Amino acid sequence: MIELPSKIEGKQFDLFELEKKLKPIGYTIGGNWDYDHGAFDYKLNDEDGYQFMRLPFQAVDGQLDANNCTVKLGRPFLLSHQYEAGLDDEGSSGTFSGTLNQFQEPVDKDASIPEKYRDSGKALVQELEMLLLTD
Repeated sequence: MIELPSKIEGKQFDLFELEKKLKPIGYTIGGNWDYDHGAFDYKLNDEDGYQFMRLPFQAVDGQLDANNCTVKLGRPFLLSHQYEAGLDDEGSSGTFSGTLNQFQEPVDKDASIPEKYRDSGKALVQELEMLLLTD
């Protein structure tokens, strides 16, 4: 994990309005959210694992699944998950095995992040600052 300090840290936004700004430029709400916190993810790469930038947020007024929820943004960071290569490339494991093993755990949840993705993450933070702080 590599933290990316930003001027957006601590800023508050209506979650619905934030989604309307971030989704069109490639962000999705990550699957690891709860009623009081979550994150937007921007996928940088998905070959041999994946690298993405995560923008965490915390509910400060309301719950994430309710209307008019206000969130406070945290510090963006880069993550890299490395998966085991060569697992059943032909899809021949069968229905039962495929049902049980469809969600492979990363071999390394905190794999190293190549420099090119670090540079991409810094550029994404600048884009977020321009989009969210200049209205």
